[in-house]
Amino acid sequence: MSSTESPDARAVPVVPPTRSARVSEGEALRTVTLPGATLTVRSRPPARAGLPPALLLHGLGGSSQNWSQLMERLADVVDAEAVDLPGFGDAPPPDDRDYSITGYARVVIRHLDAGDRGPVHLIGNSMGGAVATRVAAVRPDLVRTLTLVSPALPELRPQRTAVPTGLLAVPGAVSLFARMTRDWTPERRTSEVLALCYGDPARVTPEGFALAVAEYERRLELPYFWEVMARSARGIVDAYTLGGQHSLWRQAERVLAPTLLVYGVRDQLVSIRMARRASKAFRDSRLLTLLEAGHVAMMEDPDAVARAFRELLADTATTLERSAPPRG
Repeated sequence: MSSTESPDARAVPVVPPTRSARVSEGEALRTVTLPGATLTVRSRPPARAGLPPALLLHGLGGSSQNWSQLMERLADVVDAEAVDLPGFGDAPPPDDRDYSITGYARVVIRHLDAGDRGPVHLIGNSMGGAVATRVAAVRPDLVRTLTLVSPALPELRPQRTAVPTGLLAVPGAVSLFARMTRDWTPERRTSEVLALCYGDPARVTPEGFALAVAEYERRLELPYFWEVMARSARGIVDAYTLGGQHSLWRQAERVLAPTLLVYGVRDQLVSIRMARRASKAFRDSRLLTLLEAGHVAMMEDPDAVARAFRELLADTATTLERSAPPRG
């Protein structure tokens, strides 16, 4: 039994989604089969051949779709791929039902090793940020730069608005929530999620809202949807309690890659207070603070995040030039 599995957890059938996730114009989806897991990979053709690779990791309840806007804006500087982590998007649950941060990190490492794409510019949001931190710490050879958008790193005193999400980790809480909200329309469910994740939900266009509703409806059809949410939330809580060399903060200190940290002042899930601690923990870090953004800055203000990432690339290139040995 994995550390994220409840003793009373019931196995659910693993079936492919009845409807595939939306693919934006210019994007492509493919399935990657790895030992113990299957990923869905979303990609956009780079502007030219030879661009450095990037890999993007979504957060709890998210999917590779969360990165579509940012990938479009970075197509001229990186060859980007965004994955559906096991159990999310179009990817089925992992064979071993390991939804821990370490379990997801192992899958990402397997994917990078199998595709021989490393080192990559690794980008993660929320839970994906915690996974990316672990990957960068244990396999520095796979990571060129690290970009973290509201990473789920341990908070001793999480803000009150984040507590309900943390309660998903409590055994039985998800099934109770599902019963309490079974009469909610998809529109209400989507509105609640956007209110939690966006600094200003009014920034979501009517078309964007309709697409989000359709995606939520699609996910609710999956028999493992609530199981994945509960066990992944438990995986985050478990990671918060780890100490010693396995602590996420200790691993942040081990990261060698140049790091961009992005925090939203209106984030209701990851406190802006954590920005200062993260800046100190990551040895080579830059901080972008967005006053109007919440938990998903890459969706709320993709232009600002893209600019900061470009600055990271330029800064890194300058540093490499200065450290290169003189030519004879």
